[in-house]
Amino acid sequence: MIDLLPKLERHGNSGCSCSHTPSEEPQSWGKQGWPNKHTLRILQDFSNEPSSNVSSHSLERIPAAGDKTQAFRRLEHQGLRGDRKRQFLQDAAVTKNLPAKGSRLLALYDHPLYKRALPPLTDEDTLFNVNTDIRFDPKAAEDQACNRDEFNPTGELTADSYPNWLRFHIGINRYELYSRHNPVIDALLKDLVTQRITSVAMKSGGTQLKLIMTFQNYGQALFKPMKQTREQETPPDFFYFSDFERHNAEIAAFHLDRILDFRRVPPVAGRLVNMTKEIKDVTRDKKLWRTFFISPANNVCFYGECSYYCSTEHALCGKPDQIEGSLAAFLPDLALAKRKTWRNPWRRSYHKRKKAEWEVDPDYCEEVKQTPPYDSGTRLLDIMDMTIFDFLMGNMDRHHYETFEKFGNETFIIHLDNGRGFGKHSHDEMSILVPLSQCCRVRKTTHLRLQLLAKEEYKLSMLMAESLVRDRLSPILIQPHLDAMDRRLRQVFLTGLDSFFKLGSFERPNN
Repeated sequence: MIDLLPKLERHGNSGCSCSHTPSEEPQSWGKQGWPNKHTLRILQDFSNEPSSNVSSHSLERIPAAGDKTQAFRRLEHQGLRGDRKRQFLQDAAVTKNLPAKGSRLLALYDHPLYKRALPPLTDEDTLFNVNTDIRFDPKAAEDQACNRDEFNPTGELTADSYPNWLRFHIGINRYELYSRHNPVIDALLKDLVTQRITSVAMKSGGTQLKLIMTFQNYGQALFKPMKQTREQETPPDFFYFSDFERHNAEIAAFHLDRILDFRRVPPVAGRLVNMTKEIKDVTRDKKLWRTFFISPANNVCFYGECSYYCSTEHALCGKPDQIEGSLAAFLPDLALAKRKTWRNPWRRSYHKRKKAEWEVDPDYCEEVKQTPPYDSGTRLLDIMDMTIFDFLMGNMDRHHYETFEKFGNETFIIHLDNGRGFGKHSHDEMSILVPLSQCCRVRKTTHLRLQLLAKEEYKLSMLMAESLVRDRLSPILIQPHLDAMDRRLRQVFLTGLDSFFKLGSFERPNN
């Protein structure tokens, strides 16, 4: 058994050391100096390189023992402040897709295809075997005075009182990141939008700027700032590997993944961030702080450090200091739940002139099917799921994927890093479907759900519009992107999926 929550310890003073209120401003850097690294949780991101799971500088303060009680603070239920309110009105083209009566989403999730039960879970099938009978530490009696409503009368700390990010983590199992109707996911999405940001650091590695944000309840998320408007398409001469990463693509990918019933994308929510109060004033990352400036239009801007698009010419500017971004909930720390990185067999060459082997060899899949782990189990079917998922988004940038090491080869693929999706609504990149056409295999349940989403009453674009309208930054996608998903869904069937399915070219019918 392992306890994932930090242990409560006695405060150094005799007074009540409740955490600061969200309204309090952070101390200036000149007064507090440059602190050491914040070590309550390992800063983890979604990079393919394990070595990149640290911020660009180890400059965050080690918390005092008493500060750890913030992990048990009551989660904020207050609404958005005025400076966080949505800046977008509902797009009429999106609104018209909503049903006049009832909810298409609720009807979809009530369909028998979305009610299949998992096999019984053993300790080997759950990521964590958590001790749910954790007694409150009597040494923290002073803390209990500040948090008396956080603990039940018997002095026990139950799983229901865990922060939502932790409840999400302990729900991960061999078959899914989260269950279909887990209320914790909606609560976690709300936390991503409302929790006070206590520290910010640049994510090391990667080609474009991403920030690691830590919240008051010690949850963490990966922040991708807005770089383009909803209407801007990827220029036709851009290579896929030099394209912008889009914050709205990350948000839309989470909703699409859930509608497809894969549930392999960590929760993502859109948030309007105050660049001054919620980034510049709370960061202890010197390199990030030094890139802030005021533009000639009197807007607050910054550009950070990264391989692409991190310069004054590509600065991220607020209006005047408000900026949109996506916040993706972190997966568990690598120290607690190791992940294995796999090279995608249909990875592109990432070279301006060379082609990958699968692009020139029509029998490439036969070689893949003889190579572990694709020669047995469900991994090849997972690749087909990911292929369809990427094609619906137009995402060409799937070079690697990850799995949880504990579950070996018999587990799902985590669908991470989807920022290069939804770049072109006017073009369908058919090369994304090559794995499907070469291998002629698909899960039976995936095929049945795709057929369902092709029906008018469960039309994919309408389901996406209804789901995305719940995000605080709605509208997330303009109507042409929604229409493109319906068109691409038809293209999936035109690859011959229906015909080879009838011929029995699928595995494990109960999947």
